[in-house]
Amino acid sequence: MRLLATKRMSAAFKARLLSHQFSLVEQSFIDIIPIKNPTVDTICDNVIFTSKNAVKIVLSIPRILKMIKDKTIYCVGEKTALLLSKNDQKVAKMTHNSSELAHFLSNNFKNEAFSYFCGKLRTPDLEKILPQNNNSVEAVELYETRLRGKRVKGHFDGVLFFSPSGVRGYALDNSFENTQSFCIGPSTAKEVALHTPKFTVAKTPSESQLLLSIKNYYILHEE
Repeated sequence: MRLLATKRMSAAFKARLLSHQFSLVEQSFIDIIPIKNPTVDTICDNVIFTSKNAVKIVLSIPRILKMIKDKTIYCVGEKTALLLSKNDQKVAKMTHNSSELAHFLSNNFKNEAFSYFCGKLRTPDLEKILPQNNNSVEAVELYETRLRGKRVKGHFDGVLFFSPSGVRGYALDNSFENTQSFCIGPSTAKEVALHTPKFTVAKTPSESQLLLSIKNYYILHEE
């Protein structure tokens, strides 16, 4: 089976795919453009990260990195949490998606302020849900997400998607016909559903669960 991943995958993931007789082609359909000299005057005691992209940019700016020292950090995604911990940042709570984190914080805090390091293009969950319990969210925009249209050659039995913007970038020049889409999470699946009903969603947004959803799909559809 020939698969297309819409971002670069880990060596371990690719090795596991190969062991199950899958071949993989990688092609990104978005570009992450850091914002030059982002405006950051003050940081709240509570800090939120929902992507590795935001963490990488903060780690590259000593001024901001110093400002988040000793702050309480909440994040989305195992890889985001791992990158933070590898750089001596203690994570108080990690969830699998922004909606889950928004509900956790809203249910456990009231009248608190949060600094949210993010991109210009983001899901609205945190900024919509947190204020419902009188919490404030200060978005600190660090990067832009630009779609990169590119037509892929040949047929793929499945396409792996990891973000709504990745789906949009792929859709610029490619069809969803005659292929199965595999989504890392519900937000991504919602975007894919605008183009095709043929998709599955990983139980949790991790490479292991994504691989499991791929294996299960092809086991069920073996001729």
